[in-house]
Amino acid sequence: MSKKNLPENFYERIKPQLQRRIGRELRLAGRILDLGCGSCELDRYLVDTYHQKVTGVDIVSANFPKHRRSRSGQRFHCICQDAAHLKSIRDGAVDAVVTMEALHEMKRPKAILVEANRVLRPGGKILVVDFPRGSLAQRLWDENYYSPTEIGRMLKQAGFVEVRVKTIERGQLMWGTGYRPCCESSRHKEMENRA
Repeated sequence: MSKKNLPENFYERIKPQLQRRIGRELRLAGRILDLGCGSCELDRYLVDTYHQKVTGVDIVSANFPKHRRSRSGQRFHCICQDAAHLKSIRDGAVDAVVTMEALHEMKRPKAILVEANRVLRPGGKILVVDFPRGSLAQRLWDENYYSPTEIGRMLKQAGFVEVRVKTIERGQLMWGTGYRPCCESSRHKEMENRA
């Protein structure tokens, strides 16, 4: 099915299965940071389903829910902050970082990815889910999106290793993963490989 044949509500329709897929990918992470969290729907899902400690970060707090409890009564946190300067989060404080359909909207994505690397524990995972260039999203919302190659390059430049980026959902979303190096020697080796 080509993007021309996809219904205009395609992304809304796949949102539940996308949240489930993200949940399965991050199920072993105890502490998760969601960058560009918007209304915190993903955060609520992760807390409800996997009982994780989730903190959402967005530069605009207008969409934050008033009640920040999951159906099971667990709290999740929302912070109004620039993701390029996560001053309230210490080095190595989280097990996973996710950004869902938001990286393309961020003014300084490379600085944000460097900051994500900083707050991850050694061996921690980043997951970038976004619309690729040429997708239905581009036709619907006329925004600029990255290619999978560009996302992969940015993740590597931010210091992530084992970077993989692919398209999913009929090529309408990108799924990029990487890890913070476990030790400094891994980081030096990665820098040498890039040189």
